[in-house]
Amino acid sequence: MNEVTDLQPVPRARAMPPFRAMQLLAEARRLESQGRDIIHMEVGEPDFKTPQHIIEAAFQAAKNGFTSYTPAEGIAELREALADTYEARYGVEVNPDRFIVTVGSSPALWLIFSAILEPGDVVMMCDPHYACYPNDVRYIGGEPVTFPVRSQDGFRLDPGESWSKNVDRAKAFLVNSPSNPTGAVVDHDDWRELAELPVPYIISDEIYHGIEYGVKSHSALEYRPDAFVVSGFSKLYAMTGWRLGWIICPENFIEPLRRIHQNLFLCASSFVQKAGIAALTGPQGEIKKMVETYDKRRVFIVGALRDMGFDVPVEPKGAFYILTDARHLDENSERLSHRLLNEAGVAVTPGIDFGQEAEGFLRFSYATSIESIAEGMKRIKGWIDSL
Repeated sequence: MNEVTDLQPVPRARAMPPFRAMQLLAEARRLESQGRDIIHMEVGEPDFKTPQHIIEAAFQAAKNGFTSYTPAEGIAELREALADTYEARYGVEVNPDRFIVTVGSSPALWLIFSAILEPGDVVMMCDPHYACYPNDVRYIGGEPVTFPVRSQDGFRLDPGESWSKNVDRAKAFLVNSPSNPTGAVVDHDDWRELAELPVPYIISDEIYHGIEYGVKSHSALEYRPDAFVVSGFSKLYAMTGWRLGWIICPENFIEPLRRIHQNLFLCASSFVQKAGIAALTGPQGEIKKMVETYDKRRVFIVGALRDMGFDVPVEPKGAFYILTDARHLDENSERLSHRLLNEAGVAVTPGIDFGQEAEGFLRFSYATSIESIAEGMKRIKGWIDSL
């Protein structure tokens, strides 16, 4: 058989931009393999272990033989526990049939985009935004359209801004609150206005719900019952590697999304779904302590960054990130992040990963110990002093 050497990936595969945070993590791991000591503040990876009662629920399910396929939409017990959670947290009643249990929240977004977007359809989102949003929309065939949110306003998603007058050309509007990378939280009044935008679909990414400081996150369902909601267990329950999430979809999307999920992913892992039930219905004290610990780290790192001359005009109110202006050091955030990694031994994510409006900024994750944060701040200060 003749060897074929000129085969190439299709253009959309070649055009997929890198996820810089993960590239930086790989580079940091390479340096560590060479003996370097690296402080990791580049990825949104909780440093806590999954609570033991959740682990035990998964192992017990596996021991009991619960290791087969489940229905594509997930087991009824988990969907009912999720419905109970939404009623308790937000005061909204959701039919358990509206839940599609997924292999994490990232596939959940793909399922929604594939169900609502025709080629060229516009999805509006703020800038800065989670790095993968526009890439996912483009890959499906849609067109991401961004509008700026500003650091001096606390990266507030303000429906009164001029962008809202142009939203009528959008097929969908994507909201992430609490936000990655800014830590901003959409309040009640802004949510009420957002829900009235003349756009067919609201998609709310609520993966950081429960990780808030002095405020309460609102679900899109409180204001727009037909919204799509995406969330999961990764962040709040320290279950990133378990890969378990969900969609809440409008009634007329239940069967199409089930079929798409059947064809693309079959179902989420069976015994991991049992772990999800334990997470929702089991003791929450450990989760509360995690959030309290994040808050202490947040206060510490905000003060340390300000002391070094970084601009943090408004403290983040949720998630575990700070996006701070670093243009006084270098307007090229990717170059700056690589210098900090190689010269100071601190891994932080370049702002350009999150959109053009974040160029010149750096995202610090405080999902690591306060001792590591303190050492990272010490190294960065020493590096700045040496310039």
